[in-house]
Amino acid sequence: MASYERINYALRPAKTIERKMLADGFRRLTAFATLTSYRYVGFGSTYFSDFIMFHRTLNITNMLSIEKDVENQDRFDFNLPFKCVKMAYGKSTDVLPTLKWNKRTIAWFDYDGPLTADVLADVAFFATNAASGSVLVISVNANAGDDEHQPRVETSEVDSEEEADSSSPATRASRRLERFKGRVGHAKVPTDVTAKDMRQWLFADVCKRIVANEINETIRARNGVLEDEDRFMYSQLFNFHYADGAKMLTVGGIIYTKGEEPHYREAMFDTLPFVRTNGEAYTIEVPNLTYREIRNLEKQMPCAEGTTLKAPGVPVEDTQKYARVYRYFPTFAETDV
Repeated sequence: MASYERINYALRPAKTIERKMLADGFRRLTAFATLTSYRYVGFGSTYFSDFIMFHRTLNITNMLSIEKDVENQDRFDFNLPFKCVKMAYGKSTDVLPTLKWNKRTIAWFDYDGPLTADVLADVAFFATNAASGSVLVISVNANAGDDEHQPRVETSEVDSEEEADSSSPATRASRRLERFKGRVGHAKVPTDVTAKDMRQWLFADVCKRIVANEINETIRARNGVLEDEDRFMYSQLFNFHYADGAKMLTVGGIIYTKGEEPHYREAMFDTLPFVRTNGEAYTIEVPNLTYREIRNLEKQMPCAEGTTLKAPGVPVEDTQKYARVYRYFPTFAETDV
């Protein structure tokens, strides 16, 4: 069963917050060029949530959704939200080489499975071909199989393998590591990664390192004999951890030439509170609040970090979580449309 048949991607609060944060980050790309000149490439599924938001908020009109479920083309075509959204059917590893890459591109490859060799192939292809000022973001399942009692939203083959494994925790961790190496390629896994890293958010950090290594190694090869001003650089912007069920990692950044480095500085990405240019992750935490509690807290926004908020009965940690994401906080309501 396809993931879009199990999950309504439009109704996941942490994902919605992440989507809005990404849109805020993409707005800074005007330092490189107008957003209307950018192309957006993603995996829209049947909901096209990111396409709808990025078209409405950023006015991007050149949009392409890649869909591997080629047997249900009629359903995807029917759900296209705007005429500016085009479809390309097939695996991303097959579709990406058919596109032209002379245009600045924002790509969000939101995979519903784990990090694999195919994911890294997409990452390498983008880093090899993207025009200066382009942004690559990828999302992958960050469950290494350690969370046996955690409900799964995005699933992977790791889950079923773990359920059938009754060995000791240490043995299971070693097997996780070997399976992981088999999925991404043994040479891609840093030599200092051990079985102890196959648990909790440590595994997400491993995945992030591998993605960053793939981008940086590809760019070094791309630069080859290029003149100094034409050499490409990569700067990480995003490193999100969140869990609307399963642990998920979203990581990515911007590729630009040394000659356009002044545009990167002008964008001032690092003034956004959720941007992470180093190894630290930004964890999206969604407090459970009633609509009345949300309205009460909104009246007290914005506020300085550590401000004591008035919210009868609401745990302090929940009010602090809300204060950090209130501008991006989703509100879902039942209505007739």
